[in-house]
Amino acid sequence: MAWYRQFDWLLIICWVLLFSAGLIAIYSATLGPVSQFLPAYIQGNFLNQIIWIGVSMIALASIQFTSPRTFQQISYALYLLCIILAIATVIWGVEAGGARRWLVIGGLRFQISEMLKLATILAVANYLTSRRDISAEHIGSALVAVVLMVIPAIIIILQNDTGTALVLLALIPVMLFWSGLPYGISLFLISPAIIAYFSVIDWRLGVVAVILLTIAIFFIQKRPWLTSSAFILGNLVVIGVQVALYQILKPHQQARIEAFVNPALDPQGVGWNVLQAKTAIGSGGLWGKGFLEGTQTQLRFLPEQWTDFIFPVFAEEFGFVGAGLLLLVFAILLMRLLGIAGEHRHPFAQLVIVGVAMTFLVHLVINLGSAMGLFPVIGLPLPFVSYGGSAFLSYSIMLAICLNFHFYKREFSIYS
Repeated sequence: MAWYRQFDWLLIICWVLLFSAGLIAIYSATLGPVSQFLPAYIQGNFLNQIIWIGVSMIALASIQFTSPRTFQQISYALYLLCIILAIATVIWGVEAGGARRWLVIGGLRFQISEMLKLATILAVANYLTSRRDISAEHIGSALVAVVLMVIPAIIIILQNDTGTALVLLALIPVMLFWSGLPYGISLFLISPAIIAYFSVIDWRLGVVAVILLTIAIFFIQKRPWLTSSAFILGNLVVIGVQVALYQILKPHQQARIEAFVNPALDPQGVGWNVLQAKTAIGSGGLWGKGFLEGTQTQLRFLPEQWTDFIFPVFAEEFGFVGAGLLLLVFAILLMRLLGIAGEHRHPFAQLVIVGVAMTFLVHLVINLGSAMGLFPVIGLPLPFVSYGGSAFLSYSIMLAICLNFHFYKREFSIYS
């Protein structure tokens, strides 16, 4: 078979379409008709993003010449290195926007947490592959994997980067479930997030969520009474911890949660971001206002419109149709990744691809949910679309590794 036929061109096309849409939105957000009101360094974001895309193209091409076994061999070392750099970021990192996320190396700023996501996926996938079985009888292996994902999440929380920490925590039930964890326990792991979400909206919805999840676990598990009792007790403890954590959150973090519940309470303050984003999305209508014609964007009503709120920029100027096509490309990308994972015969490759797909999905859901008022604003970029060099490079490397596993899927068999 010719080498070029082994590439998954559908993934590459989706990647190109997404970063192209991102360049269009970044240009509009930073170099539009009234860009003179923005600082010079923000006006340079469009050119910077092009440079990072070029670097990512080189990285993507280079990775295709790497043996897929290499990623398994370096997984633990890369994980340890990123943990050390993340700790260094907590101590010596550059602070911006209330978070200490960037580490300066050789005059360049890097967001280590972005690469830490990939390192964690590789390390956990390697560990779970070596164990092969994490069923209810081998729950100890699952707990070790959980620790491997919780450690970087805690370090990132210390950087005041709650969004990235949530991405790592979201990987726990997905990667464990793919490795063989029973349905009931997997549901148990994600239940605190479900209950917390509905409880923030209305405590009565939280109670309903507890009841429905308890019933579901009761019928799924082999030992229903024991598991259901443990579920209720565990979530009571989780709710207590959540209440305690809320009390120690910084004021701006508490304000984001309050703005999520009711942004109209402070439309000129903490609710401004969500209200302006929803206005931009709604004003785009069916076909949009046209490129560089979005009033919310060009008049700078949208905050951080080249990063966290880039989707409203695209939706305002290209409307429901344009936004729908953008989401369709994301859907194709995610479905294709899951398809590649299902086709592969090696468990390490499967787990890595599933972890990458979950990372993209969490970013997509939270970014869009924040813009539409469905989630608190926690600062997660839209993969391949939002401005950000470190993030774009790390996402591209993740995708490149998935392409590599697909390219060498015959050589990288379960017996390798």
